[in-house]
Amino acid sequence: MDFSLPSELVELLGELDAFIESEIVPLQQQDDNERFFDHRREYARTDFEAGGTPRPEWEDLLREMARRADAAGWLRYGLPEEVGGGGGGNFEMAVIREHLAAKGLGLHNDLQNEASVVGNFPVVHMMLEFGTAAQRQEFLEPMLTGRARIGFGLTEPDHGSDATWLETTAVRDGDDWIINGGKRFNSGMHSATHDVVFARTSGEPGQARGITAFIVPTDTPGFSVDFHWWTFNMPTDHAEVSLRDVRVPSSAMFGEEGAGLELAQCFVHENRIRQAASGVGAAQFCIDRSVEYARQRVTFGQPLARRQAIQWPLVELQTEAEMVRGLVRKTAWEMDRRPNFEISDKVSMCNYRANRLVCDAADRAIQVHGGLGYTRHAPFEHIYRHHRRYRITEGAEEVQIRKVAAYLFGFAGPGKRP
Repeated sequence: MDFSLPSELVELLGELDAFIESEIVPLQQQDDNERFFDHRREYARTDFEAGGTPRPEWEDLLREMARRADAAGWLRYGLPEEVGGGGGGNFEMAVIREHLAAKGLGLHNDLQNEASVVGNFPVVHMMLEFGTAAQRQEFLEPMLTGRARIGFGLTEPDHGSDATWLETTAVRDGDDWIINGGKRFNSGMHSATHDVVFARTSGEPGQARGITAFIVPTDTPGFSVDFHWWTFNMPTDHAEVSLRDVRVPSSAMFGEEGAGLELAQCFVHENRIRQAASGVGAAQFCIDRSVEYARQRVTFGQPLARRQAIQWPLVELQTEAEMVRGLVRKTAWEMDRRPNFEISDKVSMCNYRANRLVCDAADRAIQVHGGLGYTRHAPFEHIYRHHRRYRITEGAEEVQIRKVAAYLFGFAGPGKRP
């Protein structure tokens, strides 16, 4: 069994690095764009007077990065050829995401808002799998070029991971649907042109069937972005949304009636494995920087690297990084070959362990670097604040563990028992 990366993938990573050095690094260095990545980053990115949402000049820079990456053929690498993509699979994307995150903070890969030279497009994957021909025609290319942005509205004020209990409803009225309810932490709403709203259309609370997804234009009467939640990681694009008698046509239905949670599963599956890969890469960055600093920093006449109190925690983290990396790559490889349903537990394992790993690694890096590590002149607080949310969002780690337990004990999955 050969565990080495395929030679063509190694070559691809080299070409990607060359593109970043020639096109993206100079863009980051010009016009004081470094303010978005150095100790000024949170202030430079956040428009505090506009509800804590991203500053326009920050998002303008991200769009220019994406434009250059798209022109060079990198942005859509993980998408099918039918939408101009490179056909990269889950395995290749996992390796690339880890590779980019291991480079540290930079315009090449800013995970605070999923901006990367190699894009992560879960809604595009949803559209390809569940969208009608008319919806694909309307949304696919605009989503990829930034002319349309689609938010994701699943979580509610009283319901997060317990999505089968959501209280937003949609009722037929002739050829239309009338939606009422509310969403919390509705992502992307500061600039979204449309929102994927999940609403119960039939069935009873707690049932998976009966929830339907709708693509709702954000300028529809009754659709209101009430405010944005200020979060641990700023700027924010997570809004409180209310829907009062929002009328949409039947053509707004996204996927089959009553099968909306299948779309949600598609969304989180695409994200969970790639978040896990990014977590491994960011953790490795924190470990490597800590080792480098410990070798240079002299206290009481000796380098920190000579002290077991420094060595042992970093050894534990490096060991776990090696193990999680192997699990992430193996699971991503299986995702390209098996139905997601069969390995959903492995995806959950990857996600919750990688998210814990990167938080532990960032915390340890702060400790190794001492007072300097606690400042915003070091990158570790930013890494911690970003990745800490993934222990909650898109299925809290407790929900991930519950999924693994359900597969392990035969309550769900391919080995389900009576």
